[in-house]
Amino acid sequence: MLLSDIHIPISRLLGAGEKTSIAFERLGIRTVGELLSFWPSRWEDRSKEQLLADWQTQSKIAVYLTIISHEYFGFGNMHTLKLIAQDKSGSRCELICFNRDFLKNSFPVGSQVFVYGSFYKRYGRLQCSAFDIEPASKARARILPVYRLTSGLSQTKVRALIQQALIQYGKGVSSSLPESVKKKRHIPDKSVLLRYMHAPESIEQVQIATHSLIFEEFFLYQYALGLRSIQKRGRLPMTNEQLPNDELTDVDTKFENSLTQSQKALLHRLNFTLTDDQKKSIYLHNTDIQHDRTISSLIQGDVGSGKTIVAFFVALAVIDGGGQVAFLAPTELLAKQHAENAAFFLENLGIRLAFLTGTIKTKGRGKLLAQLAAGELDMVIGTHALFSKDVYAKNIRLVIIDEQHRFGVLQRQAIIQKGIESSIERRSPHVMMMSATPIPRSLTLSLFGDMDISLIKTKPMGRKPVITYVSKKTKIDKIYRFVQEKIQEGRQAYIVAPLIEETEDSKKRSAKAIFNNLQESFPQIRLSLLHSLVDEKEQERIMLAFKEGKIDILVATSIIEVGVDVPNATCIVIEQAEYFGLAALHQLRGRVGRGNEQSYCFLVYGTDTASALTEEGFERLKILRDSTDGFEIAEKDLQLRGPGDVLGLKQSGYNFGFSLGDLRRDFKILQDAMQDAFGELQEM
Repeated sequence: MLLSDIHIPISRLLGAGEKTSIAFERLGIRTVGELLSFWPSRWEDRSKEQLLADWQTQSKIAVYLTIISHEYFGFGNMHTLKLIAQDKSGSRCELICFNRDFLKNSFPVGSQVFVYGSFYKRYGRLQCSAFDIEPASKARARILPVYRLTSGLSQTKVRALIQQALIQYGKGVSSSLPESVKKKRHIPDKSVLLRYMHAPESIEQVQIATHSLIFEEFFLYQYALGLRSIQKRGRLPMTNEQLPNDELTDVDTKFENSLTQSQKALLHRLNFTLTDDQKKSIYLHNTDIQHDRTISSLIQGDVGSGKTIVAFFVALAVIDGGGQVAFLAPTELLAKQHAENAAFFLENLGIRLAFLTGTIKTKGRGKLLAQLAAGELDMVIGTHALFSKDVYAKNIRLVIIDEQHRFGVLQRQAIIQKGIESSIERRSPHVMMMSATPIPRSLTLSLFGDMDISLIKTKPMGRKPVITYVSKKTKIDKIYRFVQEKIQEGRQAYIVAPLIEETEDSKKRSAKAIFNNLQESFPQIRLSLLHSLVDEKEQERIMLAFKEGKIDILVATSIIEVGVDVPNATCIVIEQAEYFGLAALHQLRGRVGRGNEQSYCFLVYGTDTASALTEEGFERLKILRDSTDGFEIAEKDLQLRGPGDVLGLKQSGYNFGFSLGDLRRDFKILQDAMQDAFGELQEM
């Protein structure tokens, strides 16, 4: 019997009346099975006897004391009891009994007591106001679970009911894991794990139970993802780093043999050589298409790694097979760039392209939609306008979603539904998501565990790593002189600020203020200002002028974070970099280094008058300074959030609905769980 099969209401337990049942309902607990799955949020170690002197090294201590006197302080309603006590070493303390005057009678002078609490020094005396106290004769060494509470519940009540449920129902509970996996990973029976969680005798039992239960929920999750992949494609997901052994040899030959006619024509037109990562990714997608398996993949590539050309190759395979392609971008600026690149690479191959956004005029829009519905267009590139109700296609067989994290689940599903509706067989289209935002491997395995992952890490030949400096704001004049020298050499630059306009209560610099200052300081330099409040047409005009070299410095906000590709721009200055996330900083740095010239990034922190930065803040900027590998940066960003806490299931914010597991803290468990889950599926 599984925990989820125990549907007995809590009210059947002795002491769980109507009010208690209602209180548990507020925590989402109605049945005994749900009660036994109500895991402690932490455990208090009361198993080791300590002395009062240990308060300096422990946040809470468990100590046996003797009550030596009662005292009071304050007057009227503030008349408060103090229990004066000492331990066996003779050290004394004061137990402040706010609203607990009854403790005077419960623990008269001479009482031997056991106290657990947080101690502190005040007025030269050791005190404690938050403590549990009980007669020493009834106290026992133990690890005590602590649960989340709501109005109407106490720790004593919750513990008593869970212990009762354990005795009556816990012994017959079965594990959801296969016996072979339990044996391999040395995981105890579920009944034992329940006892270890709710009534542990040692910290070691808590560790065994939490590790085992985290593994179980990760295993079930990865099993479900793997099963979904098999149902959709007839196989488990994989990455281009994990090609089967017989496919790792002679990548070039296998890649070239998999190409369609249009793909061969595109390869011949390229003025650069594809990297091995790109070839492996294209080969994997081609193999799925040739075997009539529905593609479900995530293309992860660092800035400038060449994800888009991979997408174009896959699109050609689908178009050669008679299908249409929808290419979705989050902004008009990025969609326009993709359309321009597609025209450059694909139009000479005879590919019929269209660009669709919300700003397309009515007359032109109507003609475009008619061509799309008639199958006279091979690829349509655009923004959210692609999933508007009036957009119909004849046979969308591939949906490409760039910067997928910028679209909600419903938006992504809407464009996929267009493909299903346009298919004669009502089949789901191939789906390829792209992300230039490096995702830590732990999150990738969880969020996209049912998708093939193509990692494109190798940069195109000739690209030099961007040299990054971390600098105080007080050195900004020196930085600007360096930028000015590069402009005099014929290069261009970006200067980025965290705000568009400054406000009275904000300490952040604004793009407008920087722009105005630069106009006064460097009147001979051609400047322009770009941010989200600039009209889209004006944004387009500014970016075109910058690409054509008519603007020397583009002052902007993070609007340039993605989709801006100007190889001649070799410097980027990010003011008050401490206000940006690591991923955003890495993306912004990716706006330079896109040509063959050496490029530079300046991470400037502080203000004109103060350059204070927390230790963690400086550590974050150092990560950017010391590495240009987006995947490494993403992993280190997670590591900075600190280790988990054994006695308190401390979450980092990456639990994604797991009751115990944390993807950052428990990444190794996640990997083991995926390996075992996929292993079980392969044996089906």
